Amino acid sequence: MAQQTNSQYKHIIDACREVFMVKMKDYGTAWRILRPSSLTDQIFIKAQRIRSIQEKKNQRIAEGIEPEFTGIINYSIMALIQLELGSSEPLNLDAIETERLYKKHAQEAQNLMSDKNHDYSEAWREMRVSSLTDIILMKLLRIKQIENNAGKTEVSEGLDANYLDIINYAVFARILLMEELEKKNN
Repeated sequence: MAQQTNSQYKHIIDACREVFMVKMKDYGTAWRILRPSSLTDQIFIKAQRIRSIQEKKNQRIAEGIEPEFTGIINYSIMALIQLELGSSEPLNLDAIETERLYKKHAQEAQNLMSDKNHDYSEAWREMRVSSLTDIILMKLLRIKQIENNAGKTEVSEGLDANYLDIINYAVFARILLMEELEKKNN
């Protein structure tokens, strides 16, 4: 099962990176102006929309929840890049450096996923997508609290660990949605 998960994970991350790089062609690295707290709020908005659609069972905007999970993944990687580079680096990054940073943080998230999947025996596969959404929202509230505390924690994980977890929960949601669609089509 671990090999299947790694393959599915890579497929989702590759699709997310493709969206990220295409948008970079349109917008450059304009997101570099955002503080990590602004990126947190962007992720929060996307997670709230997913929860709203899940609860209401309908939506008025045609774009479904899969692209919102993609946005959560990409904004979380942006936040990790911002935490790494800070505001002292130039706002404009070239495509090669941006993609290198994207891949670095995506790989870090996948390594964490592999370690946790080993210990938890892929328990996420038994979860509902709505529960994954709620956990993402909880992680975002934790991040907001850490940001409000100027990044200081007493015993808890820092900002980067929470963003990595959010990436993984969003990838898990995309995998579960993909498998659900495959079952319907078979």
